[in-house]
Amino acid sequence: MEEDLNGLHEECGVFGIYDFDGGDVASSVYYGLLALQHRGQESCGIAVGDTDGPRKVTTHKGMGLVNEVFTPEILEGMHGDIAVGHTRYSTAGSSTRENAQPLVLNYIKGTLAVAHNGNLINTPQLRHELEYSGAIFQTTIDSEVIAYHIARERVNAKSAEEAVARAMDKIQGAYSLVVMSPRKLIGARDPYGFRPLCIGKRDNTYILASETCALHTIGAEFVRDVEPGEIVSISPKTGIVSDKSRCLPKEKEARCVFEYIYFARPDSHIDGISVYSSRIRAGKYLAMDSPVEADLVVGVPESGNAAALGYSLQSGIPYGTAFVKNSYIGRTFIKPKQSNRESSVQVKLNVLKEAVNGKRVIMIDDSIVRGTTSDRIVKMLRDAGATEVHMRVSSPPFLYPCYFGTDVPAREQLIAYNRSVEEIRQIIGADSLAYLELDRLKDMVDGLPCCSGCFTGKYPLDPPKEDIRGDYER
Repeated sequence: MEEDLNGLHEECGVFGIYDFDGGDVASSVYYGLLALQHRGQESCGIAVGDTDGPRKVTTHKGMGLVNEVFTPEILEGMHGDIAVGHTRYSTAGSSTRENAQPLVLNYIKGTLAVAHNGNLINTPQLRHELEYSGAIFQTTIDSEVIAYHIARERVNAKSAEEAVARAMDKIQGAYSLVVMSPRKLIGARDPYGFRPLCIGKRDNTYILASETCALHTIGAEFVRDVEPGEIVSISPKTGIVSDKSRCLPKEKEARCVFEYIYFARPDSHIDGISVYSSRIRAGKYLAMDSPVEADLVVGVPESGNAAALGYSLQSGIPYGTAFVKNSYIGRTFIKPKQSNRESSVQVKLNVLKEAVNGKRVIMIDDSIVRGTTSDRIVKMLRDAGATEVHMRVSSPPFLYPCYFGTDVPAREQLIAYNRSVEEIRQIIGADSLAYLELDRLKDMVDGLPCCSGCFTGKYPLDPPKEDIRGDYER
């Protein structure tokens, strides 16, 4: 939640749908994107095609939340039985409508719409290669590089899915893709599986989505996850066709562990693991490894709540609610100026004085990035009458940046860089501070292979030599 208030975000949510019976799907994409709103609150878009019509693609994109960008009138004008949708958050700069997705390309083989979640690490090289061959870019995002490569490969490939496969041989990094061709819906996941992608079904309609919560929202049933490295092609003629030729051995897979700690909605399942259960386990491990005497365990909403419940269950200390969160403020709200007394933390979060007054409080948060939010929340609890504030963090300390779709900043901006836990405790003003032990991460996700590079500096593939995230972000 420090991330929610102070700068750590996931990149995007993707959604695709194909109604084999020919019904309009725009409203289903809208509700699917609402369920994925937590993955990106900066911009959003929907591209709809008609597989039985003039092959025209209707697109609408804009800055802001899904329910701000799409009105009933706009959705009613988007006719078609196949569509892709996207919610976006950028890592730095380039927060413009031009960079909103899906990206739609009209080329010799028809129209291609692409939605991407993740971050490529070889974007500059690929971009320069395309520019020198005459490509003209309309955006500053790496997703356009992917779209160009798919379109270019499609000219000589036998099928759209083969073009996606050839593009995958060139791009490196993190990507979950949903691609709409004139008659197919295609999903692809990078060989490491950094970002999630799953398949759902509702009657005779098939869905691709970043998280299972989006399937449940539109009344679809979960079919299965797209495996890391897998390409799935969905059409009425063939159903679901799978290509696993680019899959790695299971032990080399490297899902982003922060999907389980913070990014994903707690009611989602990713690669067979319940996000809620993994957060409960993290809280239990904190109670086992870093116990402290207290009267109350509270979570910093939302992602700290399940871990706090786990801590309470393990320790026997009562679980309670200490914070009231203003749910109607997105990440784009007008932040108070320095000269104003209001804190952006206090605008989003308030303390229930009756719950904490005169009590020793254990506060569980999912991470500490820069630390500037944690110290304010600790102070808010003290101001409300808490006699002691003990902070427990359901992830290890951030020590390294991320290049694979999470905007963990440069090392110098991380509070844990070159500081001991005791020094961090003094900065944030807590009575005690403890993080989740590094070796607990694997247990938290039932042994599923995950990337923990932001904690260890050991990445599943070599990161770029320079930090390119501000120039070519998802």
